[in-house]
Amino acid sequence: MRAFVTGSHGFVGNWLCRHLRASGDEVITAPAGLEITDADAVRQIVTEARPDAVYHLAAFTHVGKSWTAPREVMRVNVLGTLEVLEAARLCEPAPSVLLVGSAEVYGVVKPDQLPLTEDAPLLPVTPYATSKVAAEFLGLQAHLGRGLPVIRVRAFNHVGPGQGESFVVSALARRIVMAQQTGSATLAVGNLSPRRDFTDVRDVVRAYRLLIERGQPGEVYNVCSGTDVAIGTLAQRLLDLAGARLELVSDPELERPVDVPVLRGDPSRLRAATGWEPGISLDETLRSVLDAWRENLAEGESS
Repeated sequence: MRAFVTGSHGFVGNWLCRHLRASGDEVITAPAGLEITDADAVRQIVTEARPDAVYHLAAFTHVGKSWTAPREVMRVNVLGTLEVLEAARLCEPAPSVLLVGSAEVYGVVKPDQLPLTEDAPLLPVTPYATSKVAAEFLGLQAHLGRGLPVIRVRAFNHVGPGQGESFVVSALARRIVMAQQTGSATLAVGNLSPRRDFTDVRDVVRAYRLLIERGQPGEVYNVCSGTDVAIGTLAQRLLDLAGARLELVSDPELERPVDVPVLRGDPSRLRAATGWEPGISLDETLRSVLDAWRENLAEGESS
């Protein structure tokens, strides 16, 4: 399969490209400097690539930072998606397009709504989530109105080695490793009460490729584990795995204006379509994130 990937230089894109190549696919990536909202540039690159599949990952991805940059998140996530869809439509034959969305579109949910299925109402409470709702519906319109084979996914939290420190698991792991190296006795934390459905990024990208192969165009799929874990529990598991005894100290600067209390998804539709199951345990993921930060920080010291 000939695959075109936007956002290939990011955390998930990097792992996706590795998985696609390991699966025997030919991978073409968008240049690092590509402005995803530049219609002419995007159309030229995509049409020249002649892909069988387009994986659209390029996005403004930080939920917390979207509060201070709502225009930017809309520009990148909405207009960028529009340009990728328009470019794919001009290809002959038209490729399958995987649009990567987010479980943040479900918003604040009640306990009796869990686990969330794809039929749950979309109630975005953050600028990021709003941009992902809009991007999703651009994809749906391209399928219904233009016949483009678009598959939408709603990815719940995914983690793994190489993730940026602005995301909670990676941030906690980095601060723990640094505390061990410096002899600090404390660990700065934000809100520890939210519960999230975490999946290893390597399992997530497997699901993406399976959906391109077996997913139904026009459909939307949750990509999740089906289990939710409190951020406080994650922090303690990271401490235990690292062998660190640190006092947790609340830092208001690490808290968001609005935090969705709990997100837990139902992956039944994904499993039925593809046979996918997560294969990497949460503890294995957390160990790999800690190891990556140990290596990363050690390299920083030696350079």
